[in-house]
Amino acid sequence: MLAIGLMSGTSLDGVDTVLCEISGTMDHLSVKQVDFMTLPFDKDVKERIRTVIQGENISTQLLCSLNFELGHVFSRAVKLMLEKNNLKAEAVRFVANHGQTLYHLPKAEYPYVPSTLQMGEAAIIAYDNHIDVIDDFRVMDMAAKGEGAPLVPFSEMLLYRKKGEVVALQNIGGISNVTILGDGHVQAFDCGPGNMMIDEAMRYFYDLPYDAKGACAASAPVDAVLFNALIQHPYLDRKPPKSTGREDFGEAFVLDIIKRYPSLSAEQIVSTFTSFTAYCISDSIQRFSHEMPTKMIVGGGGAYNDELMRRIQGMLPNVDVKTQEAYGYSSEAKEAIAFVILGYAFLNCIPANVPSATGAQDLVILGKLTPNPFKDSLYL
Repeated sequence: MLAIGLMSGTSLDGVDTVLCEISGTMDHLSVKQVDFMTLPFDKDVKERIRTVIQGENISTQLLCSLNFELGHVFSRAVKLMLEKNNLKAEAVRFVANHGQTLYHLPKAEYPYVPSTLQMGEAAIIAYDNHIDVIDDFRVMDMAAKGEGAPLVPFSEMLLYRKKGEVVALQNIGGISNVTILGDGHVQAFDCGPGNMMIDEAMRYFYDLPYDAKGACAASAPVDAVLFNALIQHPYLDRKPPKSTGREDFGEAFVLDIIKRYPSLSAEQIVSTFTSFTAYCISDSIQRFSHEMPTKMIVGGGGAYNDELMRRIQGMLPNVDVKTQEAYGYSSEAKEAIAFVILGYAFLNCIPANVPSATGAQDLVILGKLTPNPFKDSLYL
């Protein structure tokens, strides 16, 4: 069957949209990427998302509107994918939508309870496109006392596990997260910032969305004082299962650092943030992996940052660090494909969380269905 996966991450680049052909059982799963595209967010939409994420001057009116506005954005991404591939809606079995995370609170912070909020109204997508939509994948894991993240390890186990090999599957989006697959175990957790701090610094200093190929970082040395301060961040000492987000490493954190280190050049700050990202990845693997991997496969936007990749390899000299493309997969599409697989698991009533990664008490089925409202039968 054909399915569409939608992913909008912490980097706020836009909506990653993948069209896949998926079939088989979970033991013998076949997933083929048919097409991939990214629909960038309009500047105004991105600013409204940032306003909510930063937690300042938020109104219930803004939250209400943004949920539907994002629904229209995701719906447009689906429409464009259908048009690009000359497909009618009935050719696609379902859309699996991660949604846009506006806040993720994996641990209680009195008086707040553990919770997570992804927005992008599924009814808009289902109504506009006449397709079943599966979304809100994180909440059932949190109901089972997990952290609701990371969720990608389920797909990684199915696609990448190989007997007799220990491999680290490193995703570098806004946040970096790793899945370590061994013969007898699966570990997964967020390492810390991925592109997030680097991107925020590039926006602040240059009004650019990212450091293309790491050229800015490569042009300046790391500042030892700032670097040593950054690696004291308490998140790095937390033992898995653990997850993080903009709440820890987002714009407010970056702006505070820039303010406290006025003597550093823009290039030095970007370079130091790049090394900090590499350190978070290497340190977490060396500290928390049950077995050291011999191979790391990197996906996400950070895979295209040559300087970041070079620094990760330098900090993990005994690990073969390569991108998804070196193994015939797409770095950009990885997370969107993961949600297609989670949607497929939902249709087949297969639990898709990994308790060793999220800390959940039980294996549970993830996702919620918003059916095509024009369907003859609402039964799956």
